[in-house]
Amino acid sequence: MIEAKHKHIHRCTCRVLYGDTDAAGIVYNANYLRYFEIGRTELMREWVCSYREIERMGIVLPVTECYSRFKAPAYYDDLLTIETTVSELKKLTCRFNYRICRHAPQAERPQLLVKGYSVHASVTRDGKLTPLPVDIVEKLQSVLA
Repeated sequence: MIEAKHKHIHRCTCRVLYGDTDAAGIVYNANYLRYFEIGRTELMREWVCSYREIERMGIVLPVTECYSRFKAPAYYDDLLTIETTVSELKKLTCRFNYRICRHAPQAERPQLLVKGYSVHASVTRDGKLTPLPVDIVEKLQSVLA
C-alpha cells in the first residue's frame, strides 16, 4: 500500500546556486517558485509531454495561484530533491503539489524545507480559457495522486 501511495510522486534533484541565495547566505524565498517550476516541468516532460509540445498546440499554462509554507532554510550548494505530484485536475485547471527536501550525508532522512502548490489555467495564446486537450488530460489523470 505504501508503494502505491508513492508511485505518482515525481522526484528530481537540483543544487542550490550561489546566485539563488541572499545576503544572509540562504535561498531567497522567491527562488522556491523556480524550484517548483523545475519539478513541474520535469514531471510533465517525463510523464505527460513537454511544455514545448503544449505550446505547439496553442496552449499555455500560466500560474493562477501559488502557496509556499517554509519549514527550514536551504543554503548554497545544498542538494535538493523536488517531489511533485498532480493533485487536482479540472476541465480548465490543474494543480501541482510540491515538497522540497535537503539531503545531508549525516542525516538519517531528508529534511523538509518547503511545501506548497501551484494552480495552472489552460489558456490560448490570446488569453482565453480553453479546455485541456483530451490526450493531456488522460496522461495527467494517469498520474493523479
